[in-house]
Amino acid sequence: MDQIAADMFPSSHIPYQVIFARMCAALMFGALIGFEREAKSRPAGLKTHMLVSLAACTFSIISLESVYMKGFFDQRVQIDPLRVVEAVTAGVAFLAAGTIILSRGRVQGLTTGSSLWLAGAIGLALGFGHWIIAVFAAGSAFFVLTVVGWLSAVTRTDAAADVDPKAIGQQEAGDTGKGSR
Repeated sequence: MDQIAADMFPSSHIPYQVIFARMCAALMFGALIGFEREAKSRPAGLKTHMLVSLAACTFSIISLESVYMKGFFDQRVQIDPLRVVEAVTAGVAFLAAGTIILSRGRVQGLTTGSSLWLAGAIGLALGFGHWIIAVFAAGSAFFVLTVVGWLSAVTRTDAAADVDPKAIGQQEAGDTGKGSR
């Protein structure tokens, strides 16, 4: 029974309090980005961004801890934590690509895809212990998604003021007016 307990609670190079703080921060920062996506009813919202950030954080912590595992490596085996970064980047890119669609000649989901990719990077940053980078990235993402997104919407609305309102209604319904006469 002692062996099972020892296996469940191994010694850790990073104190468990720090690990849990990093993981909680990954959840919070992922939520910050995901909340904005959720508010705009995007396909990947609050839960998705939180899970991507938490997963990336977990992978990076496991990567760091694996370097210090006793009895697991000898002189022939070396660990490269950067491979985890590459794997997480590729995995999140696959998820992000799934949110990008082509519908009626328009590409949609690019912002959601890129925000997922960033949530992964924030999780990696936290997992590796780079809190300042993660805070700045999450704050920057929130700024881009909210403030820049709002400015972009205002600019589009002003540009659309010169357009016939019936044409706007047709565009929102997905009808470009071609062949509908």
